[in-house]
Amino acid sequence: MRFAFIFALVLGAVPMGAVAQDAQTLADIRQELVVLNTEMTKLRRELSTTGTAGAGSTLAAGSVLDRVAAMESELQRVTAKAEELEFRINRIVDDGTRRIADLEFRLLELEGGDISTLGETTTLGGDDQARAPAPAEAPVATTDTQLAIGERDDFERAQEALASGDFRTAAEQFASFNQTYPGSPLAAEADLRRGDALAGAGDTREAARAYLASFGAAPTGAVAPETLFKLGSSLGTLGQTSEACVTLAEVLVRFPDSPFAATAVARRAELGCS
Repeated sequence: MRFAFIFALVLGAVPMGAVAQDAQTLADIRQELVVLNTEMTKLRRELSTTGTAGAGSTLAAGSVLDRVAAMESELQRVTAKAEELEFRINRIVDDGTRRIADLEFRLLELEGGDISTLGETTTLGGDDQARAPAPAEAPVATTDTQLAIGERDDFERAQEALASGDFRTAAEQFASFNQTYPGSPLAAEADLRRGDALAGAGDTREAARAYLASFGAAPTGAVAPETLFKLGSSLGTLGQTSEACVTLAEVLVRFPDSPFAATAVARRAELGCS
């Protein structure tokens, strides 16, 4: 019965209301598909003939095997469809979360609030995204294996534009990178470098927004200390001294062992932070 529901879900036969009532996640479905695929393999092995039976039984076994092969083929198709849907959902969640972070920053900026109170943006769709069980036997992928074809080349092309001083082109290429590869392992660094390019072009306000987007995407990532420092420094350049001092102080609190902690202390001194 549940297997029939999975087919109906993938083929579009189940209304959205009925899907909303099912508490299963895509990870649950994928795990069940893996189990079913294993059972199919066992069944195929049990139905294989040893050649010692008569011709009639051989024909019967062959007929059943054909049906099992057809079912196995359909199972593989449904598995691929479930993986495609999971990838699309993850892209929507990542893109939506980043957009919400940008809107929160703009709203706080318009209201004249304290930038340090923003914190980490809630994941689009709620915390259930983080609690979803992992697919059975899913290998842990490294950063290199997660990169799409051409992804590394596009990122390096934008880096070369930034290094050559072509700031506008670099900013456009980094922005295009995150649109082309949403949820990329390089997304936070792409926003960081887009901020550097915008700062180089003299657009400090947009640079600060790029730094905020980078920090919101990976608040504990490898580039987070640099991103948070540059966000605070940009706020100081924009004349938002109190917000800059608080943000730079966060570098010392969150990343005391980072090289940017000492840089943040020096920048706070320049701004006259207490």
